[in-house]
Amino acid sequence: MWVWTAAALALVVVATLLWRGSDAAATDSTTAAPADVPSGTPAGAVSAAWTAPTTASGGATRATVDGGRVVVGDGHGVRALDVVTGEEAWRYTRANARLCDWTLVGGRVVAVSGTEDRCDEAVALSVDTGVRLWTRNLDLRPDAVLTSTEGIVLATSPTGVLTLDPVGDSIRWRADPEEGCTFADGDVGGAGVAVLEECGGSTRVRLLDGYDGTPLWTRDTAEGTTLAGVEQAVVVGGDDGVQLLAGADGAPLGAPVAVSTDGTAPGEVLATGVGAGALVWADGTLAVVDQDTGAVSWRAPATGLPAAPVDRALLATGASVPVPEGDAVVLRDLATGEELQRVDTPPLEAGGLLTVAGPVVVHQLPDRVLAYR
Repeated sequence: MWVWTAAALALVVVATLLWRGSDAAATDSTTAAPADVPSGTPAGAVSAAWTAPTTASGGATRATVDGGRVVVGDGHGVRALDVVTGEEAWRYTRANARLCDWTLVGGRVVAVSGTEDRCDEAVALSVDTGVRLWTRNLDLRPDAVLTSTEGIVLATSPTGVLTLDPVGDSIRWRADPEEGCTFADGDVGGAGVAVLEECGGSTRVRLLDGYDGTPLWTRDTAEGTTLAGVEQAVVVGGDDGVQLLAGADGAPLGAPVAVSTDGTAPGEVLATGVGAGALVWADGTLAVVDQDTGAVSWRAPATGLPAAPVDRALLATGASVPVPEGDAVVLRDLATGEELQRVDTPPLEAGGLLTVAGPVVVHQLPDRVLAYR
């Protein structure tokens, strides 16, 4: 009896120690009821409502707003906040692992964590409720950066790229740089997966099919070229300004846009797509460019880039984009650039993405999110 009792106690002790050191014990996961999408429009003047720190993806600003949720990350996981109040709705954190990176796509948060020198576990969570949808093992470098478009999550590192299905969790394909080259950047959009490849003293842009990795085209570019974004066209920055490259063959579309007034290369360049237009921000100017021809539809002064989701209910008729102008957000007609409404705000820091969700203006910077109402 004493032997059996001692053995049972030993098993309890061992089980307790194993539990305390397990991933399950280190995971703090909560869920929430579905969020109500806020209705209404911003007032004529708004003030600071709340702010929250977040993590940057390779130093870049990321889109964080989905319906009534704002997603933020920290060293160990992700949280979703109510877009109106800033209060936490749900969280998923792991005390025994570091958050490598995360991205928001198709109503899901896909986050990758690591415990040693690799990033080896991916999880998908419902943006609305925080419910875990799937978990799978990966093998990514600690400097991998996640970006996404509908149906595709892209992980980019200097030695390769990998695409992941955000719905079914399968790895679709991997690709390595050419021998003697490295990937300086990568992004994904409607045109496919674009990578900026550096090979000694030369630089080139390569476009691969987003779903099977088939090479579509390669175009040599000048040294110092940056990859600004991928939509139906590929957007790059260089000494001559910002250039759109056709998704079909990489041919330049029109003349470079958003060239600085002093003739120098643009600094930070941000780009996104809304319908057939590419919204390009650089050097304090927002330009709306046709993605088929490269023609500029209109330009306006701006201190950042409008980001999806664009709230179509802000006006009774017509689509608009919210353009930050330092101490105001100006809603402009997407087709013409005409000013439709002006919302006075506290001074907005230059750069970052701006979203309007019902009555709330959300400013997304690399290291924090600020909300105004």
